[in-house]
Amino acid sequence: QVRLMESGGGSVQPGGSLRLSCTASGHTTTSGCMAWFRQAPGQEREVVASLDYDDTKTIADSFKGRFTISTDNTANTLVLQMNRQETEDRAMYYCAEDAGHREWCLLVPEDTYTYWGQGTQVTVAS
Repeated sequence: QVRLMESGGGSVQPGGSLRLSCTASGHTTTSGCMAWFRQAPGQEREVVASLDYDDTKTIADSFKGRFTISTDNTANTLVLQMNRQETEDRAMYYCAEDAGHREWCLLVPEDTYTYWGQGTQVTVAS
């Protein structure tokens, strides 16, 4: 059973940074898509960044220049580094894995993702 667990959320001031981690267990490596999503209060969930099977990393346009996605393979962890945070970044952040797709992961519909973490809350306020 694959399990994903996010960590690293919290409160930060505008302009600050947070580093979110998603640790996967239940398998040694993934050959499918992995992605970060977020859902702000009253809004639909949206994709933030994705990782293809070949290590291609993609950031959604809205977050380019501020967010980066990376991996720590020794710890089987997916990382989302968020810099220059804005109040609009307040949301619950989720990581997800889809074993059925391997590339163009940013375009994979969220309802295709098989496994989801419980989420980690990010608050950006003065």
